[in-house]
Amino acid sequence: MIIEIPSTLLDAVRNARHLAVLTGAGVSAESGVPTFRDAQTGLWSKFNPQELATREAFARNPKMVWEWYAHRRELVGRAEPNAGHYALAELEKRVPQFTLITQNIDGLHARAGSKNIVELHGNIFHAKCFREDTRMANWLPTDEIPPRCPRCGSYMRPDVVWFGEALPRRALDESFRAAERCDVFFSIGTSGAVEPAASLPFVALQHGAVVIEVNPEETPLSASATFCLRAPSAAALTQLMATLGG
Repeated sequence: MIIEIPSTLLDAVRNARHLAVLTGAGVSAESGVPTFRDAQTGLWSKFNPQELATREAFARNPKMVWEWYAHRRELVGRAEPNAGHYALAELEKRVPQFTLITQNIDGLHARAGSKNIVELHGNIFHAKCFREDTRMANWLPTDEIPPRCPRCGSYMRPDVVWFGEALPRRALDESFRAAERCDVFFSIGTSGAVEPAASLPFVALQHGAVVIEVNPEETPLSASATFCLRAPSAAALTQLMATLGG
């Protein structure tokens, strides 16, 4: 696939002092990361995902919810970063300041080498205390399901945002700060339908940034974006990096 990339877009990226990126499910889909519905197989086919992704569900049956996320971790763990992930990691090396904001919980950006990542919806491979909300990237395996918090003895829960929960305040603040201060903003593989992340490119526009949408489909952002690249993220970003050159 050959994508026409305007010279003015390339100039904006080359001259960027602070480049911010928002990624959504489309980026992960190109790596084969299963959606909620894709993971509804076998034992889990009879469950409604929304009934397994709430605080109330965990309070009722923590073992079942933990095992559901263990199943999803196994599926997600089989995926590998794609060319789009690697292109963003390379792009980060080329600008003085770079903020990668992702709605994805699969950890693929970090595996591809990206450093300054804001995980708006958490990370499926991390856990936190259900009572204290203390985050942990690693925890000791035990015979008990779920494992217990080493601080207070409460159950550990997946460190992801469940239905009905607010996004982490620190991550949200950092995301909006980046949108306000960047001079180039990429919106990649996101439908633009889920707030508050959907507002970020519009905040960037209001503060004078060049906003570039990368998506094979039109979204609510398309009419307002400075540039639209109508292609899957891996193809568009690979060509962007090749055109930017060394």
